Amino acid sequence: MRDYTIFIPEYIAAAMAVAIIGIELFAPKFRKDWLAYVTAAGAAAWFVAGLFFIGKDPQSFQGLIRSDDFTTYFRLLAAGIVFVVSIMSASHMATRTKAVAEYYGLLLVAGCGMVFMSAATELLTAYISLELLSFSLYILVGYLKRDLLSSEASLKYILLGAFSSAMFLYGMSLIYGVTGSTYYPGIADGLAAREAGTDWAVIAGMILILTGVGFKVSAVPFHMWAPDAYQGAPLPITAFLSTASKAAGFALILRLFTGALIIDAVEWRWAVATLAVVTMTLGNLVAIQQANLKRLVAYSSIGQVGYMLISIAAIGYGDAGVGQDASAALMLHIAGYVVATLALFAALTAVFNRTGREDIASLRGLAETQPFLALVITVALFSFAGLPPFAGFATKLFMLQGAVTDDLIWVVGLAVLNGFISLYYYLMVIRQMYLFDPEGETSRWKATPVLWGLSAVLLAGVVAIGVYPGPLFELADTASAPLFDAAALADFQVQNP
Repeated sequence: MRDYTIFIPEYIAAAMAVAIIGIELFAPKFRKDWLAYVTAAGAAAWFVAGLFFIGKDPQSFQGLIRSDDFTTYFRLLAAGIVFVVSIMSASHMATRTKAVAEYYGLLLVAGCGMVFMSAATELLTAYISLELLSFSLYILVGYLKRDLLSSEASLKYILLGAFSSAMFLYGMSLIYGVTGSTYYPGIADGLAAREAGTDWAVIAGMILILTGVGFKVSAVPFHMWAPDAYQGAPLPITAFLSTASKAAGFALILRLFTGALIIDAVEWRWAVATLAVVTMTLGNLVAIQQANLKRLVAYSSIGQVGYMLISIAAIGYGDAGVGQDASAALMLHIAGYVVATLALFAALTAVFNRTGREDIASLRGLAETQPFLALVITVALFSFAGLPPFAGFATKLFMLQGAVTDDLIWVVGLAVLNGFISLYYYLMVIRQMYLFDPEGETSRWKATPVLWGLSAVLLAGVVAIGVYPGPLFELADTASAPLFDAAALADFQVQNP
């Protein structure tokens, strides 16, 4: 059945992308910073259109794309991320490049790719959606053409991205060869119909798919691109990389692993659990050695990916009830992580616009010269570390509780230990702001009203989620339910008695 209405929010986003490029083409004197606010308006319209899909009956487009509450959850998240990043970019990009229309158009296109990754129910569609996001990010990372670091970061990202895409495609071909289908339900049926015993082609296919998606979320050892890409990208794009690519990657993983590969969970859950431990441990240990803020955030985000992978492993080790709880908790954590990350980068963008520096030492004495931004940065970092009463504490608590099974208790224990490790390097940043005198000018300065207001709203969001996460968790729980419909639950429970 072809129901084109399920794409109405994405039509709005795509139309705004074309309109923004048209504005610069036909009205070249249009103020560049205003294009950011036009993009934000388009993202707001995209968000509002997405609200009308909450609670609607699931709809499918030719079995390729599924519109349900799970898709709607990530659709709203994508629109929100594009909204914030476009506002963050207004003052940052206007002075750094002459052509900004394509920049904002690509933000909207990348957001659409994120939505389709969450909605895809067929492997080739998932791959095309993933590449739509990836190619947009390749360009955005290297958007500052005269910045050699930006160009280098983009080149490394493209080369490693091509390698991971090849891995993903090869894994798809192996799964197709065994099951005879690229549709998630067809793959599940094909895996269920096999004779008992180890199937090395399936194991290899799953590992290769995990490798391809692991690159997109920067899981170890597929993380090599992240520090360089984060450092070389424009600051708002670093924020976009750290939020949209992570959310999109885990949306794809959740839909794929619960819809197609859950039948053979015994074949991949050990790999995901191992990946989680290695990722969070290496990410947090290497972050301690960083002096550049962007690289520190890159390794911090790698550590966060390790925590998130624990929930994916829990889906494989638990029964159906555990699977839905783990999925809902992961989706809650993704939302909390996105809000905290955007709050951090809104404040860092204001500081960078003032100092032009990205090293940790550039924050020296910030508590004296701009105490509000110092507070925002501190709250965001404490949220990453999982300290109360901020978002990271509540969301990690739900996530680790949902992952507690007999097989994963040791992984959860290591996650708690890694939380203490991460607190050390977050405190290194906070120490610069509060325990040292500022360098150079010591008088107080004002951030732009837009960035100040954006930081304030996001700060309120971090605190609100931490103090009262219930409503957001209910939304996440409702959104995760379509992943575990009755037919899938029956098969899942047969394979996991």
